[in-house]
Amino acid sequence: MNKGKYIARILSFILVIVAGMGMFVYGGYDDSPGGQGLGLLMVIAGIAGIVKVKGKIPHKE
Repeated sequence: MNKGKYIARILSFILVIVAGMGMFVYGGYDDSPGGQGLGLLMVIAGIAGIVKVKGKIPHKE
């Protein structure tokens, strides 16, 4: 994976995490458990995506 594509994927997952946190907070403000649940799922998916992308990087020796 080239460096530009790697950075783009990491940034996209970071944006998913930030959007999920915002949705979680807004769901709490609006008293919406469904919104909070979707926000939590977005955060979990973003973290899992970052872990998956980081696992594909070959280690330099």
